Amino acid sequence: MFDTLSNRLQGAFQKLRGKGRLSEDDVKEAMREIRRALLEADVHYSVAKDFVDRIRERAIGQEILQSLSAAQQVVKIVNDELVELMGQSQAKLNRSSKSPTVVLMVGLQGAGKTTMSAKLARHLMLTEHRRPLLVAADVYRPAAIDQLQALGKQIGVSVFAPGTSVSPQEIARTALDEARRGGYDYVIIDTAGRLHVDESLMAELTEIDQITSADEILLVIDAMTGQDAVTVADHFHQQLKLTGVVLTKLDGDTRGGAALSVRHVTGCPVKFVGVGEKLDALEPFYPDRMASRILGMGDVLTLIEKAQASIDEQQVMQLEAKIRKNEFTFDDFLAQLQQIQKMGPLNQILGLLPGIGKIKQLQNESVDDRQLKKVEAIILSMSKEERIKPELISKSSSRRLRIASGSGTHVRDVNQLLRQFEDMRKLMKQLSGMGKSMKGLGGPGGGLGGLGGLPGSMKGGPGAFAGGFGKRGKKRR
Repeated sequence: MFDTLSNRLQGAFQKLRGKGRLSEDDVKEAMREIRRALLEADVHYSVAKDFVDRIRERAIGQEILQSLSAAQQVVKIVNDELVELMGQSQAKLNRSSKSPTVVLMVGLQGAGKTTMSAKLARHLMLTEHRRPLLVAADVYRPAAIDQLQALGKQIGVSVFAPGTSVSPQEIARTALDEARRGGYDYVIIDTAGRLHVDESLMAELTEIDQITSADEILLVIDAMTGQDAVTVADHFHQQLKLTGVVLTKLDGDTRGGAALSVRHVTGCPVKFVGVGEKLDALEPFYPDRMASRILGMGDVLTLIEKAQASIDEQQVMQLEAKIRKNEFTFDDFLAQLQQIQKMGPLNQILGLLPGIGKIKQLQNESVDDRQLKKVEAIILSMSKEERIKPELISKSSSRRLRIASGSGTHVRDVNQLLRQFEDMRKLMKQLSGMGKSMKGLGGPGGGLGGLGGLPGSMKGGPGAFAGGFGKRGKKRR
């Protein structure tokens, strides 16, 4: 996410770093580059202008021109202003003093309200241990009710769905009664959308708000629509007095215009972002962490949280013991690979690591999670004995041919995985003698240390295997 904006900003900072002390002309040129980067990222023009003006004022006001660390100070100022622009701190969901808390999900058709309603319900259930009730109040879109019921079944959350013969207003009213009787903590109402903002849509939503006295009115908008998303947010806010915004498809937004503009224009904080299609692909919005990602400094806190939620600590300790004894096998490797996959798409994980975009070997890397599935297929095609003793495969061409055939890959893929696995075992053996490693994160075999175990991590950076092969398994040059 934010690839275009991030690359342009880092390019502007790189020019400053090469200057040593900065002249006033250097600062002016940097401001032009930053403004151009924001506009190209589809940030609202008024937001871009105000943002650059504030940076220029602070940069000159702090007399950074005479400082040897002037470039670093400019980066810090930009980081601070990005955090300010996006809301300073995380905006949490409002909670009613008396259950249930009512969350009204609104937005245009196609923004992803139904899926986002289910994602939010799952988030509340698993991370806050709440009991949510999903309410199907979209009686106009074909199969909207069926979709919400199917999603509710997937995540184990009850869905209140009287059907299409009942008005959305009545559905909302009876849903509240149902929630009180059932002891639910949250009521999440999935409302209908339109292709554009119109009076009938707003009138219906206003009535539902009045009936339920909603504690949260969350606007769901597609981050990839850029300035259009900001315009939609402004219209909804004028009519409904939104309490927050949820951005969907942020993982596919290389520009970032909506995320940077929506709060400045509407005054509504971004509360959650969707970063994928799966139901677990929902993140609370942290302005400071997002600013860090935009400036190429990674987001270690989010990475740690993903690791803690996905990685089995007991399995980590067992694996560490094996590494110390040099008993690491393909079974262990497969277990690590599966834990890494639980954390989300590999390109997103790499994007959370500080400075990853500056590693030359990874700048043109196309990380494809399907290639991780290929590695998994190769390992699963090995016999139990072969996983424990990979040298059996290395010494036998017939074994390699059988494994390639069984996994639907090529012998060269099997050969490369064997070489990389052996490289990794040697490195882990060296690391095991360097004292006790950190548990969970950063140490060999644990949490983020598991990234070191990804195929290709010994040659060309994490995930090189995943990004280094084409359709026929040939290494891309």
